[in-house]
Amino acid sequence: MEVTLGRFLFERLSQLKVNTIFGLPGDFNLSLLDKVYEVDGMRWAGNANELNAAYAADGYSRIKGLSCLVTTFGVGELSALNGVGGAFAEYVGMLHVVGVPSILSQSKQLLLHHTLGNGDFTVFHRMSNNILQTTAFISDINTAPSEIDRCIREAWVYQRPVYIGLPANLVDLKVPAHLLDQPLDLSLRPNEPEAQEEVIQNVLKLVERAQNPIILVDACALRHNCREEVKELVNITNYPVFTTPMGKSGVNEDHPRFGGVYVGTLSHPEVKESVESSDLILSIGALLSDFNTGSFSYSYKTKNVVEFHSDYTKIKQANFPGVQMKECLQMLISKIAPLVINYKPVSVPYVPEYNTACPPETPLTQEWLWTRVSHWFREGDIIVTETGTSAFGIIQSRFPNNTIGISQVLWGSIGFTVGATVGAAMAAQELDPTKRVILFVGDGSLQLTVQEISTMCKWQTNNTWMFVLNNDGYTIERLIHGMNATYNDIQPWKNLKILDLFNAKESESTRVSTTGELESLFEDPMFAVLNKLRMIEVLLPRMDAPANLVAQAKLSEQVNNT
Repeated sequence: MEVTLGRFLFERLSQLKVNTIFGLPGDFNLSLLDKVYEVDGMRWAGNANELNAAYAADGYSRIKGLSCLVTTFGVGELSALNGVGGAFAEYVGMLHVVGVPSILSQSKQLLLHHTLGNGDFTVFHRMSNNILQTTAFISDINTAPSEIDRCIREAWVYQRPVYIGLPANLVDLKVPAHLLDQPLDLSLRPNEPEAQEEVIQNVLKLVERAQNPIILVDACALRHNCREEVKELVNITNYPVFTTPMGKSGVNEDHPRFGGVYVGTLSHPEVKESVESSDLILSIGALLSDFNTGSFSYSYKTKNVVEFHSDYTKIKQANFPGVQMKECLQMLISKIAPLVINYKPVSVPYVPEYNTACPPETPLTQEWLWTRVSHWFREGDIIVTETGTSAFGIIQSRFPNNTIGISQVLWGSIGFTVGATVGAAMAAQELDPTKRVILFVGDGSLQLTVQEISTMCKWQTNNTWMFVLNNDGYTIERLIHGMNATYNDIQPWKNLKILDLFNAKESESTRVSTTGELESLFEDPMFAVLNKLRMIEVLLPRMDAPANLVAQAKLSEQVNNT
């Protein structure tokens, strides 16, 4: 009839299919961690450090919609905050549970380890507050279950991290088990009918007059689960559809109306012309950061822009607070068909593919890699690209249908992807064992979070391919500033020994430096089998970079110097 509070927390997460808990043990959360093993199907990842654990929780959430990170008070939670900040910036739902000292210790203001020595036990909670959707610092067992439920709901609905401070002495106290019988209500609140109707009527008027409309899909369409609405809107209207770098994988790129990736002045000329010459832009989930917009170089010729967001809609200069995009798009889809009957579809841009035909002894380049790898990708892949040459190079790759792309374009924390790959791989293990997780990470980025490969080895994520792009240091930084500066250098590692170092049971490490060597891998059917953890070191010229990164680096340097 009763369960411990700790078990209540993990049972709630299990109900939402959150079956892996990320983090590290510490003396203030050990009793809580005991409860992980009491829930069927739940596992404790046991990461290498708290920052990596936060990155892993981020990657897991981008696949499943929610994740849980557990750290200890003070030292543990502060180590995780860079990862939590990234989740907040990029709209990723995460439950950060912190094991804190007992209520008695707090009330006596004991001079405990992991404190600042001033008796303030809420200081770290306050530090986190600005990068959280909501928080709960639990002190009453009677209200604890409802507080946990409230935090989980807000993390899910708003796709932002939340914080629960859980005192060590409350974890083993009992709460009524029947509270778990009532499923969490994760539904969005309905839009205000009159405001939504005004939005719809205004949008339909613009649609009726438009001759050259487009749809532009961005990051929050993915985060707030609007892929189906985007798909229906494209199919009904036949409008050309484009994505931003952060919106990549929000649209089926095999769709005949897919026009490419729009990055302002960094776009392919035909894509730029098609987007900027349109007379109506239906923008879904925009997140207009510098690297997502070509340093804010959007140049629409029309003022007829409708922005659908998770918590408001904007039509030209008019804001409609509280009109959420998911319900609003569904309503628009139900009414738009009669107004697009006479629309004559314009052709979508044709972006010619880079010619990869060359002698097998040709040294590898970024242009060749990002074009050729498109043909090795397959439906259902999860593709993780690190900040740097990978995040910019992947823009020119074509994703198969039902691909999920993970890239931290806004927050841009170097090394994020190694941890995120762990989370994505463990989520994929739970959802579909045939899913591949493919990481592209630079040799410099790898050195920041390499320990997390140990977690991959521990959990035998043999659904993972790690392409390490070895271009001898921080090429993205060299392009922005300090081309020959030693601060952009790194100590070269013997990367092919990493999987052995971390004691991988089934693994394969390969180095490629020519197009023929990488072509042989891509053509080998055994290379695509999910039976071992793989690392492929790709040797590339030091200053070789995707053309759009070279252009972005120049823009970034100009911005930094003004």
